[in-house]
Amino acid sequence: MAREHILVVDDEAEVRALCRRALNREGYDVSVAASGLDALQCALDHKPHLAVLDVLMPGMDGIELCRSLHSISALSNLPILFLTAKQDITDKAAGFAAGGDDYLTKPFDVRDLALRVRALLRRTGRAEPANERQELVVSDLRLDCRNYQIATPQKTSVLTVSEFELMRFLMCQPGRVLSSRVLLQDVFGYPAGVGSTDLVRTHVRNIRLKIEPDPSTPRYLCTVGRLGYVLSE
Repeated sequence: MAREHILVVDDEAEVRALCRRALNREGYDVSVAASGLDALQCALDHKPHLAVLDVLMPGMDGIELCRSLHSISALSNLPILFLTAKQDITDKAAGFAAGGDDYLTKPFDVRDLALRVRALLRRTGRAEPANERQELVVSDLRLDCRNYQIATPQKTSVLTVSEFELMRFLMCQPGRVLSSRVLLQDVFGYPAGVGSTDLVRTHVRNIRLKIEPDPSTPRYLCTVGRLGYVLSE
């Protein structure tokens, strides 16, 4: 069985080498690139199963690179893990809006890198059950599970892979309040006690921009103070 292939893109040679060693030890094949343009060619050549992208790079940055990778039909659902030195949640939200799935803040522990990669590959690469429902409907919200489109009476939007997984999970149990920790485990594949709730919060924020008439006062995807999130019935 062919090993899963990871593309690592960072303009710092030390970071590329660190990621390559860590992911090789986990059993992955790894390609590295120092720039966005080199990464695009490498991705076309190798068709990776996942890409690790530094956000801050000269020329084409990681967010622009993410958009470019997803514009290629063969890579449109490529899972993206961002490496970022930024702490501002708006920067993370911008990365997720571009199609990113998770982020890791520099400096990072290579064990955390391996965990994030493993969780992302497990989540985005799993086979769908034969009886998987093709459409989910809650109130006047419709989720097309074949093309990741979500529709309200006002508009139709396309969700990223992670946004789709989160909305599918919520729409399968409307009215139930789910904590960020539960969502980290059951949707994003993190072990108990691992991962940042910022990941859930930023995906929720971006989903609201796509489905809510007024994201500042959501009517579909609501926050229940100190408890979590609920999809209103």
